[in-house]
Amino acid sequence: MSTLRPAATRLADTIAAELEKRMLEGSLKPGDRLPAERTLALDMGVSRPCLREAMQKLVSKGLLTTRHGGGTHVTDRLEAHFVDPWQDMLKDHPLLHRDLLEFRQMLESQAAALAADRATDADLARLDAVHAALEASYSGDDLAVCIDADVAFHQAIAEAAHNVLIGHLTASLMRVIHGHVAGNLEHLHARPQRWNQLRAQHEAIWQAIRERNPEEAAQAARSHVEFVRQNIDDSALAEQRRLSALRRLGEGADSASGA
Repeated sequence: MSTLRPAATRLADTIAAELEKRMLEGSLKPGDRLPAERTLALDMGVSRPCLREAMQKLVSKGLLTTRHGGGTHVTDRLEAHFVDPWQDMLKDHPLLHRDLLEFRQMLESQAAALAADRATDADLARLDAVHAALEASYSGDDLAVCIDADVAFHQAIAEAAHNVLIGHLTASLMRVIHGHVAGNLEHLHARPQRWNQLRAQHEAIWQAIRERNPEEAAQAARSHVEFVRQNIDDSALAEQRRLSALRRLGEGADSASGA
């Protein structure tokens, strides 16, 4: 008795759905270059013509992009429509910053709780690695390395939560608040006591997830974001005072020259 082989177009739809799944779960990230066609076809156990057709479907959807001589890459379409307008709004409406941090607190506390409950051994191994990289970054003076390590740590937690929306929203949110993260780390780096507090907070989140304690993980994440919020407020206030002092100095020089 013969078995019917699925039509090529139907198989291409199945392949496209599998690639979309990899994008959703984060194993294929925005900017990633897909493996060579031959390698990917072997990995998925499909023919190259069917794979090529599936990839073309995703190009048409805007999820993949092809570059002449540069291969096929995952686009940032799932994030860009969220990130771009909010970045523009934040520039014009500073009061949104507080709302953004409030949303971040809700998102990260839930992500930490779910990660503590759902993380696999592979997730925990990845979390150990990104936490070790974060720890190493604290000892150096390269803030760009610290920022990347900080973002990677929070993203690893989000993906260990095994909720597709949490993973993608966290990635998008980190892009929106990149300036906040950079400014906050610069502010804290100049204050060793607070820098050590930040270090301890990340370790508390990591330990609670490793110990599979959702309540402690959520509380540690909430406390961390509240600490970040307070330091951003302090940094903004310090900048206001600095500018005010400079203006007074300028006025004093003008008065002296006019006397």
